Amino acid sequence: MLLVLAVVGTAGWFGARFLIQSVVNPQCTIQASGITETFDPDQTANAALISALSIKRGMPPRAATIALTTAFQESKIRNLRYGDRDSLGLFQQRPSQGWGTKEQILDPVHATNAFYDALVKYQGYETADITKIAQRVQKSGFPEAYRDHEGQGRVLASTLTGHSPAGLTCRLDAVRTSVAPQRVASDLAEQMGVGSARPGKGLLTVTARDRTTAWAVAQWAVARAEMYGVSKVGIGDRAWERAAGDQGWSSGTDSTTVTINLG
Repeated sequence: MLLVLAVVGTAGWFGARFLIQSVVNPQCTIQASGITETFDPDQTANAALISALSIKRGMPPRAATIALTTAFQESKIRNLRYGDRDSLGLFQQRPSQGWGTKEQILDPVHATNAFYDALVKYQGYETADITKIAQRVQKSGFPEAYRDHEGQGRVLASTLTGHSPAGLTCRLDAVRTSVAPQRVASDLAEQMGVGSARPGKGLLTVTARDRTTAWAVAQWAVARAEMYGVSKVGIGDRAWERAAGDQGWSSGTDSTTVTINLG
């Protein structure tokens, strides 16, 4: 009897341990240019939004690298409701310095567009030193710190703008709730400027203008899968499946058509 209880108890402990790990260890992994970085789903979702807005504005991937490097240094790519003095949001922008109201700065779309609006004022930002250009925009008290995070910014930008196909995979818990396909279509249009999404029952189909944009859409959907309740993303014959854990994208031929399954 004692032996049976011990076995049951041990099995229960391992089961509980697995459950705890499943709940507390969701993680996204990005690989590009021989670099591997990991982020939590919240960071990855915010990074996808920052990258998507650079695409909508017709900016080069370097713009997304600068923005993501800055956001990583300032907030670890989190939409913080606090900071030094009146600093807030992804970029720790300050209402007192003209970045907008508190409510505006806490809107990631407004905050990111405000950053890009400031960035494009500097001619040659595409080739400028990361520390110099980020400091011009942000006016940080610690300008040299930006350089420390350029690697994270570059790998995020390369993947989330579609230039490193299949570079992102996320290990997430099972879907509990999902949003309507129309909500995902609306966010995709607002953030990336892609208006070709066709909502269906639990499904969104997107026809992109080219392969790079298709991968940007696909990896945007994976990056925000936790937020929307995405269970599968397909691009041509290739697919990321939530239930597959760390297995990543399947092999096959990609295309300019992306399907996003919800729930």
